[in-house]
Amino acid sequence: QVQLVESGGGLVQAGGSLRLSCAASGRTFSRHAMGWFRQTPGEEREFVATISWSGGTTYYADSVKGRFTISRDNAKNTVYLQMNSLKPEDTALYYCATGDSVSRIRMNYEYWGQGTQVTVSS
Repeated sequence: QVQLVESGGGLVQAGGSLRLSCAASGRTFSRHAMGWFRQTPGEEREFVATISWSGGTTYYADSVKGRFTISRDNAKNTVYLQMNSLKPEDTALYYCATGDSVSRIRMNYEYWGQGTQVTVSS
């Protein structure tokens, strides 16, 4: 059974940084793409970033480009999201997910974690 466990969320002031982690188990992590999405109450879950199995290809939402960096360590079965210059509008529940290839589309991801809350105060 595939398990994804996010961590690293918390409360931070605007302009600050956080690094989210997502530990994967139950499948060959290094053969699958990983993605980060986020969701606020009453809104659709939106794409944040994705990374290919090798780490050689990454895509970002325009809203986070230049501020967030996705990376992975296949030896540790972990994907990261480094978030810098955080803004109040980045406040959301952040989810990691795994799929066959990089994609901005939520439906292309098969497995999801439970999420970690990020709150950015102004």
